[in-house]
Amino acid sequence: MSDLIINTLTNSGVEERFLRYVQVDTQSDPSSSTYPSTEKQKNLGRILVDELLALGIDDAHLDEYGYVYATIPANSNTPVPVICFCSHMDTSPDCSGTGVKPVVHRNYQGGDITLPDDSSVVIKPSEHPDLRNQVGNDLITASGTTLLGADDKAGVAEIMTAAQLLMTYPEIKHGTLKILFTPDEEIGRGVDKVDLTKLGADFAYTLDGETAGSIEDETFSADGVTVLINGVSVHPGFAKGKLQSAIKIASEIIHTLPKDRLSPESTNSREGFVHPVSINGGVEQATLEFIVRDFVDNQLETHERELENIVKTVVAKYPGCSYRFSVKEQYRNMKQVLDKHLQIMEIGLEAIRRAGMQPLRRSIRGGTDGSRLSFMGLPCPNVFAGGHAFHGRQEWVSVQDMEKAVRTILHIAALWEEHA
Repeated sequence: MSDLIINTLTNSGVEERFLRYVQVDTQSDPSSSTYPSTEKQKNLGRILVDELLALGIDDAHLDEYGYVYATIPANSNTPVPVICFCSHMDTSPDCSGTGVKPVVHRNYQGGDITLPDDSSVVIKPSEHPDLRNQVGNDLITASGTTLLGADDKAGVAEIMTAAQLLMTYPEIKHGTLKILFTPDEEIGRGVDKVDLTKLGADFAYTLDGETAGSIEDETFSADGVTVLINGVSVHPGFAKGKLQSAIKIASEIIHTLPKDRLSPESTNSREGFVHPVSINGGVEQATLEFIVRDFVDNQLETHERELENIVKTVVAKYPGCSYRFSVKEQYRNMKQVLDKHLQIMEIGLEAIRRAGMQPLRRSIRGGTDGSRLSFMGLPCPNVFAGGHAFHGRQEWVSVQDMEKAVRTILHIAALWEEHA
């Protein structure tokens, strides 16, 4: 009965929700030390809480750190593990999220999509091959001057729509379900202040993936590296033979990095990389920030040794200068945890099949809130939300793929009850 009800649900309202949510500016800020990093993220949180309360989900609330918590009570007498569905509310600081104007392209018939507010922004099937699977579907883009925010307001809209349907159709049997919406995922702080005891879930699924039908149980492992260069500052009018500019040394380090390997531009699939993300400072002192990524933990150490050898070799050419090299763990490959709980993925894969798709089991060349949640004791793979071309003005999502994600959530909830 549950399968029949779920698979006949159409026009669920996910499009309308999504169009509203993306117009709320929730961009996070990596330079901020507050939680959340921007107060405006709470504006969407308050909207979501009001909507959840209106659905009859009585414990929905927004906490001081910008997290939204809610519980959909069980409607089954069978003991079922408590399952959480999670998405993040913030959008990337890489591209403006202010004044988003979503545009719906009905019945897409292939070809390029030129965005109305900036004709130089063109979404091309040659650059976005997933568009070739969208003929006949309704696509949503921004207008050309901002990102769209499908990462991850598509996931938020899908979870909210699934919550409404679960509260409307008691025929869909399920155990206790938890909802968690997080701030600051885009700047790596998405679960810094989450209260897992209050959440009370056994397992979770983030809705933060890309292509319809995909589910990801593996992420990069990630470290951050900070290199502090101490130069020798001398008045430039009297600097000959004396001045040793820290910012020039830092630039030489970046120039010495491998060009044909070990960078995001030259790697794919399961290859890791070392990526400089910022350089700050001046003559006397300069700081380089790197991110280091690989699917295998000990390869991170290999990459970091190579990076430090480059730093050491460059700095050695400048007597009187010194450096400090520090490594900070960011997150680890969630597969290390998920392989100990195989049922989570088995149910996710079956839910995708029941929603009418061929499941695609993938690895993420990145991370999600689920990466850290898994190591905090809440095993959490990542399910597709349907968005594409994240963090830029060419971002797009298919309404039909969002509908498929809603059905997948419902099937996951029903399957945990069925298997119990």
